[in-house]
Amino acid sequence: MDGTDPVADGADEPDWEPGLEDDDSGSVVAAVGRQIKLWRTGAGLSQAELGEAIGYGENQVYKVEAGKRIPRPEFLDRADEVLGAGGKIAAMKEDVKEARYPKKIRDLANLEKRSVELGAYGNHNLHGLLQTKEYARALYDMRRPTLSPRDLERYVAARISRQEIFTREPVTALSFVQEEVTLTRPLGGRMVLRRQLEHLLEIGRLRHVEIQVMPTDREDHAGMGGELQVLKLRDGGTVGYVSGQLTTRLFSAPKEVQTLELRYGIIRSQALSPRESLAFIEKVLGET
Repeated sequence: MDGTDPVADGADEPDWEPGLEDDDSGSVVAAVGRQIKLWRTGAGLSQAELGEAIGYGENQVYKVEAGKRIPRPEFLDRADEVLGAGGKIAAMKEDVKEARYPKKIRDLANLEKRSVELGAYGNHNLHGLLQTKEYARALYDMRRPTLSPRDLERYVAARISRQEIFTREPVTALSFVQEEVTLTRPLGGRMVLRRQLEHLLEIGRLRHVEIQVMPTDREDHAGMGGELQVLKLRDGGTVGYVSGQLTTRLFSAPKEVQTLELRYGIIRSQALSPRESLAFIEKVLGET
């Protein structure tokens, strides 16, 4: 492979610039870079020689070793083989994978991975696990202050990566209650909304997923305090998760979690049933 290949050389990869919320990720990336440098110098290779051997440019190797760029999985695999690391470099792929995404999203994703049951109520846009890539990109593109193109793509990739929860085994029981307005607000445009509604119908037909719609004309509504999420974990514990304009908060105290569970249960009872909700989404799709 030519070391100047734009993909192999990481031309589509962002340089790593850790922010305040990503200081731990910056440490991981820097540690991986130091390990690669130690193995490279131990093998008596220059950065250019290693790059040529694994199909990457010298500049890419320099930036990875300096902790300025997150290495791709194939970079680590090839470096492991060429440097004779016996799997020690390749083993860092999971740590690097986690470091690619913002910390608060990694933390939530880790909770989701540990959950056997997840319930979420959303009132202003569709829940992240339900979003198509185009819908998620439209949401992040609307943020003010604006995100840089690099950060926008990181957030979108992180959100979509969490959706493996729908296909992994053992399955997680998933339920979502969405306000009616989230099904009709054309974020990103009409075509983005149409594809999003089609996606909702696909997900809503999975046996371990239930999607419910909260009609706008409901006179009683337990969700006036805002969106919430409740996760029951494999170890028997339960946590609550809420997010606002500038903050997110995790609740683990039994009394607080019990309050969120109670609210979510009442919200579900006030919404349309899952069967009625799918029919409602089909109707909205037909009118979009």
